Amino acid sequence: MNLEREAAAATAIATAEIALETPEIASVGVIGAGQMGNGIAHVAALAGLEVTMLDVKPEAIEKAMATIRRNMDRQIARKTITEADKEKALAHLHTATGYDALGDCDLVIEAATEKEEIKRSIFKGVTPHLKPSCLIASNTSSISITRLAATTDRPEKFIGMHFMNPVPVMKLVEIIRGIATDEPTFQAIQALATHLGKTTAVAEDYPAFIVNRILIPMVNEAVYAIYEGVGSVAAIDTAMRLGANHPMGPLELADLVGLDTCLSVMQVLHEGLADSKYRPCPLLVKYVEAGWLGRKTGRGFYDYSQTPPRPTR
Repeated sequence: MNLEREAAAATAIATAEIALETPEIASVGVIGAGQMGNGIAHVAALAGLEVTMLDVKPEAIEKAMATIRRNMDRQIARKTITEADKEKALAHLHTATGYDALGDCDLVIEAATEKEEIKRSIFKGVTPHLKPSCLIASNTSSISITRLAATTDRPEKFIGMHFMNPVPVMKLVEIIRGIATDEPTFQAIQALATHLGKTTAVAEDYPAFIVNRILIPMVNEAVYAIYEGVGSVAAIDTAMRLGANHPMGPLELADLVGLDTCLSVMQVLHEGLADSKYRPCPLLVKYVEAGWLGRKTGRGFYDYSQTPPRPTR
């Protein structure tokens, strides 16, 4: 009887160990072919993973593929990759417009716009098409991972994987565990980030995590400085570049990130932490209402229709 119990216990332990093995990630789906999505697809394909980049708009996919080729050509010019690396990566990169194309993926990374209702809709739509072992990551820069995970059928396999923009250049990935994220998922995403040549920073699941908790309020304060007449766009950016040794002024940075994204992060901070210091500047709201979102629309705190870009204030 004791032998039977010992055998059963050994079997249970062995089963538990198998269940806790770190999943291998060889194929990745990327939902969203925008600025972040095409960057994630770019680095994943260069790392030798099979990548399916999905967007509901065929024109977005076409634009993304052109961006990826152009950015790889820049890497070739800088001698960080070869022409052979580019061709091999492009052979690993596939595109799609429907969720059914992601059925064989080991990991799906959502890289849609920073709106919670859009992300929740995506997760509800994609999960029925995924194999049971597939992990899900969100590239959200501010939204609760625990809350997003709850919209799926696998919160234990859900995690935050926040890449920095531009993805092929920036070395950091923030990794954020939700309350239900299990250890094998965490270890698999850590290993993947390393394989992609990234350094990780592990953040707790609080509004905006680490980078944007610190960075975007600085951007918001720079917008307040314009709003209150403290200085012009050019003066503020020059002051922070030369006075604080920042590689880019906060308003240039806001245009690169997208003013809509900056506003969304401030709203998440304001609502999530209930502190008035995170109130979005009314001028930032006004620019977003005008559709002046930065580089992606050709106008933000700078006008990109001319070279060099001209400050709009």
